[in-house]
Amino acid sequence: MADDRPEPCPVAADPSPPPPPTPEELVARGVAPVKPAFLRPAPVRDAPSEDGGRASGAVPLEKKSKRQFRRDRKQEQESVLRLCVAVAKSGNVDACKFGASCRFTHDIDAYLAQKPADLEGTCPFTVLGQPCPYGLTCRFSGTHKDNHAPSESHEINTLSKDVQKLLWKTKYKFPRASEQIKHLGLKEVIKIKASALAEDRSADRDNPDVSCELNGDEKTESSCNTAVNVEHDSSLCEEMDKLGGEPLDGDSVARAAKKSKIEVVEINKEGAGTHDTKLEPEDPNLVNGLEVPSNIPSSCRVDLVATPHLRERKIIDFREKLYLAPLTTVGNLPFRRLCKTLGADITCGEMAMCTNLMQGQASEWALLRRHSSEDLFGVQICGAFPDTVARTIELVDNECSFDFVDINMGCPIDLVVNKGAGSSLLSKPMRIKSIVQASSAVTKRPLTVKVRTAFFEGRNRADSLVSDIYDWGASAITIHGRSRQQRYSKNADWDYINQCAQKAPDDLHVIGNGDIFSFTDWNRHVSGSSKISTCMIARGALVKPWIFTEIKEQRDWDITSGERLNILKDFTGFGLEHWGSDTKGVETTRHFLLEWLSYTCRYIPVGLLDVVPQQLNWRPPSYCGRDDLETLMASDSAADWVRISELLLGKVPEGFTFAPKHKSNSYDRAENG
Repeated sequence: MADDRPEPCPVAADPSPPPPPTPEELVARGVAPVKPAFLRPAPVRDAPSEDGGRASGAVPLEKKSKRQFRRDRKQEQESVLRLCVAVAKSGNVDACKFGASCRFTHDIDAYLAQKPADLEGTCPFTVLGQPCPYGLTCRFSGTHKDNHAPSESHEINTLSKDVQKLLWKTKYKFPRASEQIKHLGLKEVIKIKASALAEDRSADRDNPDVSCELNGDEKTESSCNTAVNVEHDSSLCEEMDKLGGEPLDGDSVARAAKKSKIEVVEINKEGAGTHDTKLEPEDPNLVNGLEVPSNIPSSCRVDLVATPHLRERKIIDFREKLYLAPLTTVGNLPFRRLCKTLGADITCGEMAMCTNLMQGQASEWALLRRHSSEDLFGVQICGAFPDTVARTIELVDNECSFDFVDINMGCPIDLVVNKGAGSSLLSKPMRIKSIVQASSAVTKRPLTVKVRTAFFEGRNRADSLVSDIYDWGASAITIHGRSRQQRYSKNADWDYINQCAQKAPDDLHVIGNGDIFSFTDWNRHVSGSSKISTCMIARGALVKPWIFTEIKEQRDWDITSGERLNILKDFTGFGLEHWGSDTKGVETTRHFLLEWLSYTCRYIPVGLLDVVPQQLNWRPPSYCGRDDLETLMASDSAADWVRISELLLGKVPEGFTFAPKHKSNSYDRAENG
C-alpha cells in the first residue's frame, strides 16, 4: 500500500554566519576597531530610574519645599558635626574669639563621636611638611604630626574681602576702562545720587551694572532711583546699529541706556567727584587731547591710559607649546596641576563670566586661581558688551597674577549665547571690534581671543576677523574648527583653520583647536602648516591627560591600568590640597573626580586596538580589558565610576547620588561630543 503521507520538506542548511567587519569597515562606521579577543556582549542594564540614572540605590528624592529647606538648614547648623574652625585647628575650646556666641559647636567630644572614620593614606598637608589647616576635622587627622612651621599656600589670585566689599557696593573704580570707552566714542554713562544708590544696594547686588545716563540737564526717574532723562538719541541708535543691534525707538533707547554698563564717576551732593586721581589740564574741556563733557567736574577727570602698542606688550611665544584649553568644570586647578606634571606648557583657567566677577561672587573668582606650578597661565573671561569686558579686564589686571587674558567668543552654551556673549558675538563683528579695542587698551598683558568658525554651519566668517583682529589689539586668536550650530558633532574643519591662518598677519599667532587626540594629530596640524603656531588641546586632555607626554616623546603610550590609577591618585591628592581634607573637601574632590571619569572611560588602551591611534569621534564597543581594573575603567556606568572613587577616597556617604554634568558618554547627543 502506497504511503500517502506528504514528502517532508527538505531542511535548508544553516547559512554560515557573516564574517566579522574588518577594522577599516568599523572605522568607516565610527566604531573603534577593538581586537575581537577583547570584545564582549554589552552588559544588561536596568531601565533608567526616576532619578535620572544616578549612581545609587537610594530612593529618588522628592522636591523639597522652602519650609523643608529651612528645617534642614537649621538642623545642619545645630549639628555637632559643624565644629568651629578655630577650635578644630587648635584643639582648644577656648581658641574661638566669639565664645558662647559662636554659631558653630565647640563640643570636641561630641564631634569626634560622630566624625566619619579616617581615610587610608596621609594628610596632603603633612606630606608637604605643613600644619593641616583643618585640624580635627581632617579625614587624615591620625597622620598629623606636631609641626609649628608656618603654613604656605601655593595658590594665588584669591579675592580679598576689601575688594569684594567694593564690588558689592559698586564703588570699585575703573578709570582706564571708562576713559577708553569714552575714547572709542561709546555713550557716556554717569552714576549720580550715591545715597539713592546705597538705599537700593540689595537690588544692585543682583544687577550691579545697572547705571543711568545723563543727557544735559534734563532728568527723569530710572530703575535705580537715579534722576536722568533718556530721550531718543540718534547717535545712540547709530552706535547700537554698529554693534549689531536693531534700530531703537525711545523705549529701546531707555533700556539700552540701562544696559550700557559704563560707570564713569559718582557725584556727591556738593558736586565733587570721588576719583582719587585729579587732573587739571590747561584746557578744562580737554584731557589728553580728548573733549570731556563740561558737566563733569575737573576733579573727577582721569587721565586716559594710552593704548600700549603691541610691541610694548609682554610677548608670549605660543609656537609649538602644548596648550591645555580652558575647560568648564573639569579644567579645575587640580586637573591643570596634573596636566603640568604630564607635560603641558600653557594652562588657562576656566571661563569666568564678567558680570559675576563684577558682582564679587567668590565662586566665580575661584575660577581665576593659579597654582605656582603654572608658569605660563592665562585667565578666560566671557562678556557681551565692550564696557563690561574692559572693566572686568581692568579689575583682574589689578587684582590677579596672570600672563595673558583670553576673551571667549565661541562658547556654544545656550545660557551664554542668549545673553549676547560667547559665540553669539560671531554675528556682530563690529561689537567684536569694540570689545577687543576697549579691552586691549586697559592692560599691557597680551590679549587673545577664542572663536568658532561661525554661528551657523556653512556660513564661516572667522577668516574675516583674522586679518583685522591684530590691528584691534589681539596678540593671538584661537579658532575652533566647528560652528556654534555643530557644537561638538562632526569633525573639526582644519582646512578652514589653515585658510584663516594664511590670511592672518605675520605677527598674529593663530592657534588651532579641535579633535587633537594623539601626537600624529599634533604633528599633522602644527608641522604641516607653518602659519599655525600651536594647537589647543581640550577633550583629548580630558580623555587621556598623558597626551602631553605622548606628544613630547612622540609615541603612542600603551599605559597600564596601574599607571592610570596612579594618575587618578595624583589628582585626588591635588584635589584634597585645593578643596580641603575635611569631609566637605573629600566629597568635593570626589564630585570632580567623577565628572572627570565620565570622560576617561572613553579611552581605549593602545594594546587593544587593531588601528592606532584612537580617534576622538570613535564609539568604543563593549570590551574587557587586560585586567579587572582596566575593565572597570572602561565602563560607562556611573556606578562603576563611584567604585573607582571609593578606591581612592573611601566609601561614599549614605544616600550618595551622582549624575555627570556633561553626560559625555551619550554619543547620540551632538552637544556632548
